[in-house]
Amino acid sequence: MSTSTSAAQPDHIDPTGPDMANPRDAAPISDAPPEPPAPPNLTDPPDTDTPFAIPADRLGANPLPPQIDPSDRPEPVTTTSPTWRTLLSTGTGNALEWYDWAIFGTFSPFFAHQFFPAATGMPALLSALAVFAVGFVMRPIGSLVFGWYADRKGRRAALIGSIALASGGSLLIGVCPTHAAIGLAAPGLLVLARLAQGLGHGGEMPAVQTYLAESSPPGRRGRWGAFIYISGTTGIIASTVLGAIGSGVLSKAQMAAWGWRVPFVLGGIVGAYTLVMRLRLTESASFVRNTAPRVPLWRGLWTHRIACARAFALTLGGTVTFYLWLIGTPAQEVAAHRIPAAQVLWISVLASVAMIAMLPLYGSLADRIGRRPVLLLANLGSAAAIFPLTALLGRGPWQLALALIMAMIFLAPFAAIIPAVYAELFPTGIRATGSGLGAAVATAAFGGTAPYLQTWLTGSHHATLFASYVLVLSLASAAVVLGMPETRDAPIG
Repeated sequence: MSTSTSAAQPDHIDPTGPDMANPRDAAPISDAPPEPPAPPNLTDPPDTDTPFAIPADRLGANPLPPQIDPSDRPEPVTTTSPTWRTLLSTGTGNALEWYDWAIFGTFSPFFAHQFFPAATGMPALLSALAVFAVGFVMRPIGSLVFGWYADRKGRRAALIGSIALASGGSLLIGVCPTHAAIGLAAPGLLVLARLAQGLGHGGEMPAVQTYLAESSPPGRRGRWGAFIYISGTTGIIASTVLGAIGSGVLSKAQMAAWGWRVPFVLGGIVGAYTLVMRLRLTESASFVRNTAPRVPLWRGLWTHRIACARAFALTLGGTVTFYLWLIGTPAQEVAAHRIPAAQVLWISVLASVAMIAMLPLYGSLADRIGRRPVLLLANLGSAAAIFPLTALLGRGPWQLALALIMAMIFLAPFAAIIPAVYAELFPTGIRATGSGLGAAVATAAFGGTAPYLQTWLTGSHHATLFASYVLVLSLASAAVVLGMPETRDAPIG
């Protein structure tokens, strides 16, 4: 079947738009069915104004690589509406994961004896905190697995998997039978649930930190990075408020019998809704644009071993300070019966709200003056304050409130800016794996064990020894900050 020569396709397509200079050049109306249009000339230079343009020399014989379909490419976040949707979707899931993680420490004094009946009081709490620390064993593994997955398959896929695991672990704890019902299988299931939570939370942090850093507007990575701990601390507040309400409304017998299960079951239910929200996320534009050749995982980690070591060392002081004041201290005060449980939990809420108020301020400050001064403030301030603040513990409610709020002044700058620093240390192809692994190992080794060490050493009348431990770790992180370059203006793809 023949067609008019005027209907032939041009040899060149102008990348700035279709040639509409002369409408009379259009093909005449014909009764014959139209033939499919000829493919564009793919040897022309790519459109440099198109964010996902692929150079022709990378295309080879196949005009479009099979792993990237142009119709599926997400658009970069450039307007106000997608910006807030991104923050809401990632923040809600991050808050829930932190909630799932924190409720174990918050409610451990209420359920410890149901899983470890041979121990009572402080020994039972130590057993529960040991299970709490077991979850941290899986965090480096979760960070490695989900970080690798995020660097290979996308940040969005890793975010979906991490929330599913963490919420499933929370639900399992909420419905887990006690030792009286199934014997030693009860603490076994408790450990299994903590391992699932640890795997999910270990994968959440590198994925969400990388996703937000790559989605942030220019010059605002500090403020956007602060949102990770804003949402995470909000999750901790939610767990603490539930504990405070439960302690005030229910009797001790009711809390021990079934009240402690409510927040775990609630976390599993809300997790299902959060999973739906994350399924609607688009992929990070930096990940889609990345055309660097992929390298084997261990080769990439070895190539960037200095950055991995920095991520590990920068985390030391901040993670032990975080778990000391937000998890360990409230649990210890409740277990020692120095202050009523509800009062301790409301004081924790007050301190957490104070921290949230400071986070965006420190994030904005780091965008203006750089990351290093803000990190130095965090580590040197925590080192200077640890002995005076530890001396306030065990004296009364207002001393506890003062200690926690003062601690937040120096914890907030670390929490605000460290997510952005992690992302700025690595290139796109290894960013989630490298930043997540170093931080997760430090958190597992030092953060997860901090509540246990604090309770054990304080109960053995060695509180000064634990304060010295925190001091050394804070100074070690400060030394690393002094030796690292400024990363505020580092390109991240």
